[in-house]
Amino acid sequence: MKNVGMRILSAALISACASTSGFAADAAKVRAIADAAIKPVMEKNAIPGVAVGITIDGEQHVFTYGVVSKETGRPVAPTTLFELGSISKTFTATLASYAEAKGELSLDDKVSTYLPAMKGKPFGDVELINLATHAAGGFPLQLPDEVKTEKQLLSYFAAWQPSYAAGTQRSYANPSIGMLGYITAKAMGGDFAALMEGKLFAALGLKSTYINVPKSRLADYAQGYKRTGEPARLTPALLSSEAYGVRSTAGDMIRFVGANMGQVNVDGKLQQAIAKTHTGYFSVGATTQDLIWEQYDYPAALPSLLEGNSAAMLKTTPVSELRPPMKPRDDVWINKTGSTNGFGAYVAFVPKERLGIVILANKNYPNEERVTAAHRILTALAAD
Repeated sequence: MKNVGMRILSAALISACASTSGFAADAAKVRAIADAAIKPVMEKNAIPGVAVGITIDGEQHVFTYGVVSKETGRPVAPTTLFELGSISKTFTATLASYAEAKGELSLDDKVSTYLPAMKGKPFGDVELINLATHAAGGFPLQLPDEVKTEKQLLSYFAAWQPSYAAGTQRSYANPSIGMLGYITAKAMGGDFAALMEGKLFAALGLKSTYINVPKSRLADYAQGYKRTGEPARLTPALLSSEAYGVRSTAGDMIRFVGANMGQVNVDGKLQQAIAKTHTGYFSVGATTQDLIWEQYDYPAALPSLLEGNSAAMLKTTPVSELRPPMKPRDDVWINKTGSTNGFGAYVAFVPKERLGIVILANKNYPNEERVTAAHRILTALAAD
């Protein structure tokens, strides 16, 4: 069975299909650049399937490789849905910023403004902006296993004690961005998933992006695989929708990247909200922390990108607050990685070059492999 799977994968790699939009004269060249970076990574890491989206000066390309499932051998297609993992956080930050642009909340407000039960408690004094920048005061990467209900969730945060002053250290954590999404939904008077799908995704023109994949699209949902090769898909949990629960296609994600560079027509308040997510609030090494997005001075050196996207960034790290915050810039490399047990994703874009990329895979594989491939592709395209 293993040999059959490898033959299917090899055949799929050789005949990797592609769909392109615009830029037709150079589509073959773009495809060749993508192939040269992606195929070796797939082979090295035994990745069954990958979809790559590339935007060049507003022209979008999607290239697909490999298979949706090792069992079926069905090829990845532009309609294939992948789990985004923590790239989902960028949507949560955008929804919060969008709510702010519409006057429904302020990121400078304290948590207690929206959760009155937290008044007088340390969590109630945390500002929403700190939840969106991993600088609230110290949370674990995941909620404790015993926190399974909304009542237990609120009790957990009511009892929380900070490990350090807000805004002084970066502690990458799902609970903080999860609570930003939770609070944003409260402020907007709706269910988080419904607001994301019915308001944000719709306003962005994303027609194949979901928190809850509808039955009509389940056939497009790729089978994920752990690094060990075992099948895996996301199991919903408290705050998973807010922190790592979005599924999408390469086409929708490259449209989102385009929107982040002002290449997609969206309403004025949403464009304002998107721009705010590129504001820099503190620096740690070569990395500047935006609203979930992370950015680097451009041209971005590959070693800096690898360090900024390494496992070391999951540890608590002292930061330097930027006062005033750094306004959105064009001369930066903006990126975000995302992983679930069975999927690995990476998004990066350079506004100055009007270039962006998304790499979606149905296997969890090392961040350095994703970052290196993306850097190779965008560097080649910028030099062209």
